[in-house]
Amino acid sequence: MPDNLWKRIAPLVPRERPKPRGGRPRVPDRVAMAGILYRVRTGCQWKALPRDFRSGSTCHLRMMQWVRVGVFAKIHAELLRHYGKRRAITWDFASLDRALAKAPKGGAPRGRTRRIARRSG
Repeated sequence: MPDNLWKRIAPLVPRERPKPRGGRPRVPDRVAMAGILYRVRTGCQWKALPRDFRSGSTCHLRMMQWVRVGVFAKIHAELLRHYGKRRAITWDFASLDRALAKAPKGGAPRGRTRRIARRSG
């Protein structure tokens, strides 16, 4: 993650609470954010993140914590502003694409599925 971008995002990230009983050192927020961006860009699974980002589980947990407290929406907006200026994104135009494909093995039948109660005995 470029320094100039991190300087814009860092003030939005909540500070770590002190751990009076110690514990494992926290993965730096900048590393976690780089892991989140890598995952979003590549579409890989969290557990498949390269070791450069320490732990995919930690990156996912950090993102979910930031989402829960409303910080990730602010970070996302800042990232969009940054890349909008850098890449000259045209925000007044949007496009949506979709593809449909049949399930290879047919899938489950549509409609209500009847459940049969099991009796113990």
